[in-house]
Amino acid sequence: MNDILRYLENDARLTPEILAVMLGKDKAEVKESIEKYERDGVILGYKAIIDWEKTDREYVSAFIEIKMTPQRDRGFDRVAEKIYNYPEVQSLYLMSGGFDLAVFIEGKTMREVAFFVAQKLAPIDEIVSTSTHFVLCKYKDKGVIYNRPETDERGYMM
Repeated sequence: MNDILRYLENDARLTPEILAVMLGKDKAEVKESIEKYERDGVILGYKAIIDWEKTDREYVSAFIEIKMTPQRDRGFDRVAEKIYNYPEVQSLYLMSGGFDLAVFIEGKTMREVAFFVAQKLAPIDEIVSTSTHFVLCKYKDKGVIYNRPETDERGYMM
């Protein structure tokens, strides 16, 4: 039934009826599988991917690298929990390589993002350093290409 997950990941609007037809399965079986995935925490939510640049919403997004000292007995978990509970945080990952945590946040202004780093991240004792990178343009996110060039009926860019 991993096919259900792949289809829903690409289009969460697919109904159990449509999925059943696509998979050649019984509608009740597909619906039951989806409900089980939701109960088991395999499906965590359903979201639309929005190109906010095409709206009047003003915001900036940033990628923040964090170097830290892991805690005895808890590793990175306690600090990660503190960080992911901030509403500005969109994503948080434990990383290998030159830094420990990668944080993706959104704010109304660059100043708001700077305030987040200075007032919320910097005071955390285990954090040794941060490096903030502002997103200037999204080309692709979650598998979706933004601002794809328009083409004519022959497939040539206009």
